[in-house]
Amino acid sequence: MASGPAEVRVALGGDGTVQIAAADSAVPFPRPDFTQAVVDVAGAVLTWPVLGDPEPPMAEIHDVGRAQQWLWAVYGERVAAAVYACAVGESTGARVTADRTSLAGSAARLGLGHWAARWWPASHLDGIAALEPDVLGLELAALTHECQQLFDDEGDQLDDCAAELIADHEAALDPLIQWWHATAPSADTARRLESVLRSVDSAADSAGLDGQALRRLRSALDRSRPGGGAAVDPVSPFVRLRDYALAAGDPLVAGGRVIARGSGTNDWRRYPPGFVDASETAVSWTARALGARRQIEVEVVAHLTAPVAGALLVAEVGVEAGRPHRVPLARRDDVWSGRADLNLPAGDTQPGTEIGVLLPGFDPGPGPGGSADRDAVRALVRQRLTTAAQPYPHNSAPHDGTSTPLLTEITAATTDEDY
Repeated sequence: MASGPAEVRVALGGDGTVQIAAADSAVPFPRPDFTQAVVDVAGAVLTWPVLGDPEPPMAEIHDVGRAQQWLWAVYGERVAAAVYACAVGESTGARVTADRTSLAGSAARLGLGHWAARWWPASHLDGIAALEPDVLGLELAALTHECQQLFDDEGDQLDDCAAELIADHEAALDPLIQWWHATAPSADTARRLESVLRSVDSAADSAGLDGQALRRLRSALDRSRPGGGAAVDPVSPFVRLRDYALAAGDPLVAGGRVIARGSGTNDWRRYPPGFVDASETAVSWTARALGARRQIEVEVVAHLTAPVAGALLVAEVGVEAGRPHRVPLARRDDVWSGRADLNLPAGDTQPGTEIGVLLPGFDPGPGPGGSADRDAVRALVRQRLTTAAQPYPHNSAPHDGTSTPLLTEITAATTDEDY
């Protein structure tokens, strides 16, 4: 994270909130949600831009009293005083200097982790490796514990979830310990591994968690660490049981005359992570003439962790600007697929067709940002994976900044899967 002070704007919003933003920020709200890292904290929401140069977090503060417990530690005393002045009516806004603090850097890293859990564009088609969810979950638990000053006991901060993350992802504890033991003690990655493991242990102890995996962790931390050796492949401790056979399975429909083909829209906001390959070309459709009938087939390349049962995606199909209707999609090997009859105008053999994929009940609807923004996100994660693939690429970088690769990025960058 960059050192030195930074200028921010503190202003009273029309809805009574107090807002903080980088003074020279060129991009106003709202940004596309998949280009923002967000953390819900005591009395406020903190937001960082994922694209572009690092800058202080933006904040929307709805309870200044609760936020005062962390404001000074994230932005410094000058910003905390300016926020208080807005809250009590002494000011409507000011431009002030924010400090670059350790908590600000750790919070930014926590935000990056939550962003990666939601928006990382894993894609076999685009050659972007998936993240190991259990490794990410435990590092998020560690970061949450390290950032406890951001949270209070009111119970309304969804991101204050260290105990839940440990319980959900403890399967990665033993592999992380193996990785730590096999890594040279002087290496930066070994220090980060130890920091994560100790923070997980402390968070588990604070929450009263117990179990065999946590007992093994405490035992490993209590006894002398092995000497370590040469750099180890970080993927080897994590046994991946998932197979991915691209374009497997039988054709959805045989027969009929193809009258049109095309690609649909793959909007990451309209379904949860882990359902669909993030490529722009993941959604495709074919229109066929079957006698007098007109039928559309939709195929969507599945993410390697896509569920095989339970919640099912749908394709939203619009023809000739008509009212869209939904086609249920079922998981078949590596694709989601479905078909439905079309009502086409007489004589129209090249229908204007728009198709998107979504999960009912989750879909927030289309939002700002398109393929250019998604391309920028892909470029960002490719650069991060390239950095993470280097042997100990960040020896001189502080651990509290987003420039340091996440542990799960290191495992993804060195994966032996065919991305």
